[in-house]
Amino acid sequence: MESYALLIAATLNAGTVLAIASLGLLINEKAGIVNLGAEGMMLCAAIAGFATVVYTGSDGLGFAAGMAAGAVMAAVFGALVIWLNTNQYATGLALSLFGAGFSAFAGIAYVQEKIPERPTFAVPWLSDIPLVGPALFRQHPLVYLTVVFALGLIWFLYRTRAGLVLRSVGESPESAHALGYPVRWIRLAAVVAGGALCGLAGAYLSIIYTPLWVEGMVAGKGWIALALTTFATWRPARVLLGAYLFGGVSMLQFHLQGIGVEFPAQFLSMLPYLSTIVVLALISRNPRWIRINMPAAIGKPFYPGA
Repeated sequence: MESYALLIAATLNAGTVLAIASLGLLINEKAGIVNLGAEGMMLCAAIAGFATVVYTGSDGLGFAAGMAAGAVMAAVFGALVIWLNTNQYATGLALSLFGAGFSAFAGIAYVQEKIPERPTFAVPWLSDIPLVGPALFRQHPLVYLTVVFALGLIWFLYRTRAGLVLRSVGESPESAHALGYPVRWIRLAAVVAGGALCGLAGAYLSIIYTPLWVEGMVAGKGWIALALTTFATWRPARVLLGAYLFGGVSMLQFHLQGIGVEFPAQFLSMLPYLSTIVVLALISRNPRWIRINMPAAIGKPFYPGA
């Protein structure tokens, strides 16, 4: 039973990285912007956060540095695609490639560095409950804050005027512009907010999830996060569910090895990516369902003077 509790705990931990990044990308796409640069932003944020903790010993400053790195990269991306009307997909891919290369270069000096011992967290009383305590109540506070943020995002998008305006920009930017809303600035704010969340996910990865720096350590999580927004049909609650589902698939390989199940290590390593492809293939069989839920203006440039 203890092994199952550890599997659940590891699933929540792994799913948090995907959930934070996916929620950030969902905000982007709700505003009509597709950012394929999540992988690069997460990598740069991971090295920025890790280096900050190496020098300061503060997790909070490390998270702030990661969010700042992600926000700055997203702002550059936003300026290019929103004002200069560059192709969103090509620009996002360029951002991802730049982030991979820049993080590798900047991280050379930190490969052997170590950060201070990680503190342990536990919810008083609840963490002592057999099975449930170790599984659910001994997580980093950011795990619980991610759930709270997802609930808050649901409220923001569907219960507030600002959320309605954001969604209207993603559905019909021309109509929002005709009503006097600054479409470009709203889109830029959404892109920067999404970039900051991707940065937070990258910093969490290098500071808490695997407290070290290794080149390419994001290992495709940015792409999985991007796929999750489609898997969840642009709904925050489904993003959260999907993130934990994929987190569980990622951790299953270690659980199976731990209980003595013999599988080729290469097959187990590809499980998260295989499951991503299978899920997207299944969803794609119902294009009408995607079309109903997908923001109508996603990926489309907006020309105020047109």
